[in-house]
Amino acid sequence: MDTEKRKVIVKEIDHWRRSKLLPEHYCDFLMNLYMDETTPKPASIMGVSASSIANSSWKIWLVIMAVIAALALSALNFNSFGMPMQIGISTLFVVICYAFAYRQYSKSPVISYLLCGVSSLTLLLLGLYLMDLHEVSSSYTYIGYLAFCSIVWMINGVTGRMAIFQLCGWFGLVGTYGWLLLQKLQSPGWFSLEISWIPVSIVLIWIAWLAHHTNKQVAGVLLLVGSLVWFAPEAMTFLTDVDMSSRVIQLSFTGKLLLAGAAFFMLRKKWVEWVV
Repeated sequence: MDTEKRKVIVKEIDHWRRSKLLPEHYCDFLMNLYMDETTPKPASIMGVSASSIANSSWKIWLVIMAVIAALALSALNFNSFGMPMQIGISTLFVVICYAFAYRQYSKSPVISYLLCGVSSLTLLLLGLYLMDLHEVSSSYTYIGYLAFCSIVWMINGVTGRMAIFQLCGWFGLVGTYGWLLLQKLQSPGWFSLEISWIPVSIVLIWIAWLAHHTNKQVAGVLLLVGSLVWFAPEAMTFLTDVDMSSRVIQLSFTGKLLLAGAAFFMLRKKWVEWVV
């Protein structure tokens, strides 16, 4: 089919979309079917076609303005609301952002990632702001909320197949675990640190092996996190006073690095299948 015919068909499909003669997902399918590299795409703004904006109804604009006004007034009067209403507004905003992110994922992945990032960051910052506003002083409450946010990020990353949010979730949980260790261990020795972290690393890599049959992205993230956790005991020596010399730390890191490198080399045909 020549280029001119493709242009005519693409314009006709765009007309069907604007006139709602066909469902939008049918139009997307037909558009992907008939468009090629030489066929110009219909102009769009943030994933919305320019023709759709030009022919939009005044009712849509009224709803958009009402939503913007509601968000702005809620933000300006946020401190005057009671705590239940503050939590409700914050939760509603985060849920709406996540919902729009999932809706835009197939059409515009960049916007989807951006919305997920905004909602994830908002979830963390608004929670910290509310706890500070209401003078919550318990450090366990803050770290517990970080763990909650990390679980939400991880679930969001798995559901939306976004590896970066899975990583953020796992790093948050690993950081929570590390903080709890620092509270319990006073000047820990080499053995206590190793025995606290190495089983975690092995379990994460084992779960990666179990997950690779169904979700290679999850398996890849878990393999990466488990590999980094393998060196967490040495990393913790930068954060707390430990009962060991710097020579022991260096020898431990070097030995574990050589062991990990040898394991990855010998098992390279196995673990590559997990992530590819």
